Amino acid sequence: MVKDAIKGSSAGESTARHIEDLILEGSLRPGEPLLPEREMALRLNVSRPTLRQGMKMLEEKGLLLAEPGGARVVAPLATSITDPLIDLLSTRDDVVEDYLELRRTLEGMAATLAATRANDVDRAMLERCMDRIDAAHEKADPHDEADGDVDLHVAIYEASHNVVLLQVMRALSGMLRRGVFHNREKLYARSEVREVLLAQHRAIFEAVMGRDPDAAGRAAEDHMTYTRRVLNEIAAAEARLEISLRRIDGGNLSSRARTKPMPEAG
Repeated sequence: MVKDAIKGSSAGESTARHIEDLILEGSLRPGEPLLPEREMALRLNVSRPTLRQGMKMLEEKGLLLAEPGGARVVAPLATSITDPLIDLLSTRDDVVEDYLELRRTLEGMAATLAATRANDVDRAMLERCMDRIDAAHEKADPHDEADGDVDLHVAIYEASHNVVLLQVMRALSGMLRRGVFHNREKLYARSEVREVLLAQHRAIFEAVMGRDPDAAGRAAEDHMTYTRRVLNEIAAAEARLEISLRRIDGGNLSSRARTKPMPEAG
């Protein structure tokens, strides 16, 4: 139900403000489909014209995106970060270092706050995320394990109960899922790395669940430090392989390229 109208605001503005609050606090998530108009109006106890007025305001702000059959939620920072900037980020390898450096600080902050502020609902969500990681690890499914990784981190952002941190990190995690910063599956394709990442995620999880903010912050920072090191190692190994392959055929400019087949990488 919509809260009492703000003084001087129309019913449509009050409806928009209520939905906006739900988006900001993370109750409505990026890309989540909204209920049909009739049901939404009943839930909010407003008329359908009032609801449409409020939805239109949010569409103009870029918080909702109208689509055939309804509307979908757009995170407050998602469009501003992922529209023009996403192309720049996706073409600059050096941005990965800056991204991981930022995440080390923010992950530590989020885990520290979550260990202090997480309630029973948050803790139940964290348990489900950790169970999903364990199940994916058991199946040795790199894609599911990588997705479970991101979901656990998002659950920790939510449990931090800092809406600015939540929205910033949700936008960044959305780009991470799409492979803007790096290919997550590369991490999980290495069995020794998978074991370390599992142990690190469990350490973060247990520190948050144990309400130990210092241990949670350290575990989160150690996790990002390790991730940064391994990604650098993978990038360096791939660069060396490319050089080795080029040497075989003279960079595809030598006559050797016509007489010798290039071996497959792997």
